[in-house]
Amino acid sequence: MQAEIISIGTELLLGEIVDTNTHTIAQALREVGINVFRTMTVGDNKERIAEVVRESLRRAQVVITTGGLGPTIDDVTREGISLALDRPLEFRPELWQQILERFARFGRQPTENNRRQAQLPRGAIAIDNAIGTAPGFLIESATSVVFALQGVPAEMEHGLKNYAIPYLREKFNPQSLIKTRIVHTSGLGESAIDTRLEDLEKFSNPTVGLAAHPGRVDVRITAKAKTVEQADELIRRFEATIRQRLGEHVYGIDGHTLEAATLARVAAYQLQFVTVECGTNGALSAALSPLEEPFICGQVLTQVEDFEKLSSALVRLQHSQKARLGMGLRLTAEGARHISTILINSPVGNETVNRTYGGPPAYAARWAASVALDRLRRHLA
Repeated sequence: MQAEIISIGTELLLGEIVDTNTHTIAQALREVGINVFRTMTVGDNKERIAEVVRESLRRAQVVITTGGLGPTIDDVTREGISLALDRPLEFRPELWQQILERFARFGRQPTENNRRQAQLPRGAIAIDNAIGTAPGFLIESATSVVFALQGVPAEMEHGLKNYAIPYLREKFNPQSLIKTRIVHTSGLGESAIDTRLEDLEKFSNPTVGLAAHPGRVDVRITAKAKTVEQADELIRRFEATIRQRLGEHVYGIDGHTLEAATLARVAAYQLQFVTVECGTNGALSAALSPLEEPFICGQVLTQVEDFEKLSSALVRLQHSQKARLGMGLRLTAEGARHISTILINSPVGNETVNRTYGGPPAYAARWAASVALDRLRRHLA
């Protein structure tokens, strides 16, 4: 069982809005065991919409479009799907009556162009829209189905949850589900982790993949099974192997964050925690500020010429805040490289560490904050 998702709207191609619908649809399909092998975005042009729908139907049994069902002249998803499937549009009086009634409940009067929303390709089955005025629809054949869902996220989610997913369960009776777990790591680069997990990445079920972020790498485990329990067991075995191979580099799974994991270690020592940073635009304080104690104060300096001044500033802040734990972070550029200096003053001991970064300069501050948090987490292990 394969599916493809097509998001429709010129505003998406222009970067005016972010497409969240594809993410929502993909997650829903994953939960019923339907593989999404391709997603794409196309503008409000009926010929191009028709082209990508035809392409998707050559590869997939399920095609879901989102967007382009409004009343305006540039909402041409109906026309595009009609052209792709060679099914002319037809006016549905019963749909128009529903649209009139919905407008009446909203206390509004429809305009003439709203009549376009009562047109569907011949043979299409309307999908009721309890939230807005534009109905969705589906067109089925012996081997495939095309869903046209709205672009407004709340309307799309209503049609997806109440119509598309139940239909797919009944029509195709998927015999499996897909579950994913993210294992979060820090302190090792993507290539180093790849070397340690290379054999696991060759499996087809579960699959293992890597995603790099500044100073952190996520390891994704995806399992397909008939039951949640079977999928969980597949994931559990692989997660145990990953933890064994990566050790202290693993700081959490799924919704866990490096910031929270680090502060949990600080809290275990019942310490109050302060930071001083320079050259990071406050990246470290910004990462910690949304969290609750024991982080109590962060100081961002505009210029620190040498390590001694960083150390002196940290000691002064610790003294003024009566904090027994403090971390200093200084980020400097040397040609194409960035160098972070991390200073930790704690009851466990004092520590100074230098790290070098050669990636995109725009990510250097986030990288430095991640490296500093990981160093403190290990310091308090």
